[in-house]
Amino acid sequence: MGASGSKARGLWPFASPGPGGAAGPGGEREREQALALARARGCRSATPFVFTRRGSMYYDEDGDLAHEFYEETIVTKNGRKRAKLRRIHKNLIPQGIVKLEHPRIHVDFPVIICEV
Repeated sequence: MGASGSKARGLWPFASPGPGGAAGPGGEREREQALALARARGCRSATPFVFTRRGSMYYDEDGDLAHEFYEETIVTKNGRKRAKLRRIHKNLIPQGIVKLEHPRIHVDFPVIICEV
């Protein structure tokens, strides 16, 4: 639960075998089958770098780009006028795919960072 599914057996080129070198109940034979499947699907050219990401911002009707949009409304309470901000949820268009300035390493790529 909560897994991204990118580490499915035989589909992710960076997948490592389980403890002891065995990839599960089938052991070495199952690992060889998974590698053959990955080669057949053309995953050999996979790179550990990520060049794009999904944008977290939205465009509004005017074409402005932001994480959140608010509208100022005047509320009258007990004869007093008061300004209140109300968040806008309608008519927002997601930013879409954004190219990264510098490539990043994929989150599933096994890397150990140590200080020397």
